[in-house]
Amino acid sequence: MILTIDTATPAVSAGVVSRADGFVTTLAERVTVDARAHAEQLTPNVLGALSDAGIVVDDLQAVVVGCGPGPFTGLRVGMASAAAFGHALGIPVHGVCSLDAIGIQTRGDVLVVTDARRREVYWARYRDGVRVHGPAVNTPADVPADAAAVAGSPEHAALFELPRVDAVYPNPAGLVAVVADWDAPAPLVPLYLRRPDAKPPAAVRK
Repeated sequence: MILTIDTATPAVSAGVVSRADGFVTTLAERVTVDARAHAEQLTPNVLGALSDAGIVVDDLQAVVVGCGPGPFTGLRVGMASAAAFGHALGIPVHGVCSLDAIGIQTRGDVLVVTDARRREVYWARYRDGVRVHGPAVNTPADVPADAAAVAGSPEHAALFELPRVDAVYPNPAGLVAVVADWDAPAPLVPLYLRRPDAKPPAAVRK
């Protein structure tokens, strides 16, 4: 039993996935789309997903969390929560690229974009679900847009004159599918792709 968490996009996502004998089954998913409610909605969504799946927290055997790219505050909420579950339960926590969890839902040559704010997008390029370029952050005008289709945030995908693919946010099955090595959890390294807005006071820097 695997708990999935992603807060790299406006979708505050929690899910429960069963993985056995190579088969991945999504047992439950709770999603709240609100870019300002990551801290408020994540725990209720986790508890709701566990209840929907008919399990308790002690039944969990691993956690998979999206590590971005994403805005600092939202990303920190999901990653800190995943680390806390892993520590409290003594189970491994696997960090994955959130864009990969969208890209794995696609086929063909697809550009995946999400909101990076500041009139920019996070993006990566996929071929049959495998990342071939990125992740990166740019203005839409600076993103190579010669893919066959575009997926991800509807508002930002609309900025590209490409056919739309119906893969919008990271989902539980996608997060689990892109774990590289179940025997050796990847470090939880946030993909901010830019420096934080906050800067230390001059006296501290000195």
